[in-house]
Amino acid sequence: MPADPLQPLQRLSALGQSVWVDFLSRESIRGGHLQKLIDDFAVVGATSNPSIFEKAMTAGDAYDEQLAELIASGADAEAAFWALAEQDIREACDVFRPTYDAGNGRDGYVSIEVDPRLAYDSLRTFREAMRLHESVDRPNLMVKIPATKPGLGAIEDAIAKGRSINITLIFSLRRYAEVAESYIRGLERLVAEGGDPRPVASVASFFVSRIDTEADKRLEAIGGHDDLLGKLAIANAKLAYKHYQEAFSGPRWDFLAGKGATPQRVLWASTSTKNPAYPDVIYIEELLGPDTVNTVPEDTIKAYQDHGEPEPRLVQGIEEAERVFELLEAAGVDYVDVTETLEREGVDKFSQAFAELTDSLAQKYATLTPA
Repeated sequence: MPADPLQPLQRLSALGQSVWVDFLSRESIRGGHLQKLIDDFAVVGATSNPSIFEKAMTAGDAYDEQLAELIASGADAEAAFWALAEQDIREACDVFRPTYDAGNGRDGYVSIEVDPRLAYDSLRTFREAMRLHESVDRPNLMVKIPATKPGLGAIEDAIAKGRSINITLIFSLRRYAEVAESYIRGLERLVAEGGDPRPVASVASFFVSRIDTEADKRLEAIGGHDDLLGKLAIANAKLAYKHYQEAFSGPRWDFLAGKGATPQRVLWASTSTKNPAYPDVIYIEELLGPDTVNTVPEDTIKAYQDHGEPEPRLVQGIEEAERVFELLEAAGVDYVDVTETLEREGVDKFSQAFAELTDSLAQKYATLTPA
């Protein structure tokens, strides 16, 4: 049965935040589990990345039949991954299509990431984003592009071609401002060339908990600033949301909105709590605001449905958030270095996960290949 509409996740949705699940597998799609998350937990979208696919594809036998066909066709492990992933994404998009249609494209999206090894190559990232859109061929697909400096050009170019993009691995406020500008410029180019911006959607994905993990490590090394532990990620998100409100208002944005363009929503990613000393739903509880998205692991979704207390806290305490930045700087924590470190490490981790994934598929190939 559908969940009580007064439960926390349904109340959260009523306050304007969309819940996307940070989890995807063929078994969950075909076995009805994904549909159950939609029905019972107000989930209205899904994201994927190499780590998520690695867990899904190397466990069990859900992919063995298609893998055997790919082996027979002569596909290598990397080509097999894309064939498997694109099929999963197509099927997930179809599951979420009623959500997409009912909300006129507000939600119902499924994201797939470009090859993370292309993160510093703007042209190849753009071409891969276009290829994925053409291959998956679903209106509710978002292709994920990392928010590296070279990625900004690919983001703008893809938006200018009318493609929906999920910008991932955002950590700093400065980079977020550049991401929002890339989206707006892409829409301006699209409109100038006679295109229709109405089918275009985008989210700007901040990786939240990793910011606290890195800042806390530095604070603990310095010592004597326990009151600042666990404060930067939420302060960062609140100031990012403030910029969102400013960027998507005023005459420049009003012109695009008049053509049917929709704002690029802020999405909170990496919202499971890494530090057991912090509340298990802190990165949902403190980041609830209108017209935002939170992409959440399944365990955290269930925890929030059990004991979440939704209130629009994201718009509260802006002055206190600004003060956190001042206190961290005074304590000797370099915010710019924190965020640049996290971006480099994020790209490296996704690239490593992609390599591990293809290695694991190659090993599975060996078990399925006829002697």
